[in-house]
Amino acid sequence: MRNLINKWNQLSLVKRIIVGLIIGIILAVTIPDVAKPIALFGSLFVGALKAIAPVLVFFLVMSAISQHKSGHKTNMKSIIILYLLGTFLAGLVAVVASFIFPVTITLAGGAENVTPPGGVAEVLKALLMNIVDNPVKALYNANYIGILSWATLLGLALRSAPDSTKTMITNFSDAVSQMVRWVISFAPLGIMGLVFDTIATNGIKSLLSYGQLLALLIGSMAFMALVVNPIIVFWNIRQNPYPLVFKCIKESGITAFFTRSSAANIPVNMSLCEKLGLDNDTYSVSIPLGATINMSGAAITISILTLAAAHTLGIQVDFITALILSILSAVSACGASGVAGGSLLLIPLACSLFGIPNDIAMKVVGVGFIIGVLQDSCETGLNSSTDVLLTATAEFAQWRKKGKKIIINK
Repeated sequence: MRNLINKWNQLSLVKRIIVGLIIGIILAVTIPDVAKPIALFGSLFVGALKAIAPVLVFFLVMSAISQHKSGHKTNMKSIIILYLLGTFLAGLVAVVASFIFPVTITLAGGAENVTPPGGVAEVLKALLMNIVDNPVKALYNANYIGILSWATLLGLALRSAPDSTKTMITNFSDAVSQMVRWVISFAPLGIMGLVFDTIATNGIKSLLSYGQLLALLIGSMAFMALVVNPIIVFWNIRQNPYPLVFKCIKESGITAFFTRSSAANIPVNMSLCEKLGLDNDTYSVSIPLGATINMSGAAITISILTLAAAHTLGIQVDFITALILSILSAVSACGASGVAGGSLLLIPLACSLFGIPNDIAMKVVGVGFIIGVLQDSCETGLNSSTDVLLTATAEFAQWRKKGKKIIINK
């Protein structure tokens, strides 16, 4: 037994996750009733990630800023530009794809009890109010914009504190980081429980009637991940982008696919940034920020489902209006919450651009919930893996300018 455990621990985390994935699928297909308690592992894993992530972000950001030395470049400006550019391009890709492959949908219910935002102003107001949220409440509710703002202010205030105080904060940060590593080590069990619960509860029959819509959504996200993102990376680092792209998808995207939460995947992304040798001062801020504003997958979902509704209702969409939709979906996506299904509630906002009534728009949201098993998983995988990808891209671009060699370990 000890030899078996040692061999298991020698496997990479990704290989162990794949084993857990396969076991979860087999159990869900063969003995779903007997193996039902397995689903608890998934709930515990996601719950632990969501619980520890706000504390991790708070201490990491506060520690990094309090220890920050004047003149030390953090690349945050470049990262934010890349985040916004990527989200806009994702919306544009979705619009173009919808024009080339127009789809119509069978409108569904099931979204009557949710309330979407009333407009872009309301989305932006909510973001601004989150910045000044009560710090304890922000930690409790995992409001990362609020956590970032208060951690930044505390970090700035502590820059003149004694070294002993800064050391204590760093020790807390290191301790929470170690706790995160312990949680992530249980990812194979968590993924096994999550995939078992997804297949045993939903199956795939309910998705077949929306196969064309799913193909368009997933195809657009794949195009963004495998074509557009690599172009952005290559433009910045001037070398083969795919080793970095595939590493981010493998080590971040896979986990995010099953947790379906950018917020829950923050600890995983932090760990990957550390493996890539990135600057802690940068990624401790950019990763939680990316979980809030870097929403390429959300922009694709909003654009495609909105245009699908327009095509279903026979509404003619001209190119200028479609371009405005790309911008609107990008802005709206930045306000999407980093939880499962967070982008769906912004669809009525985009539908209003075409004069689509709110009751029809909410039926489109209902379709989103039906296909969410795959749509939201792919969306979160793209969103979260891109957080690391663009953070690394900005820093590697600086390395290239300084003549430092960029090596991506497999």
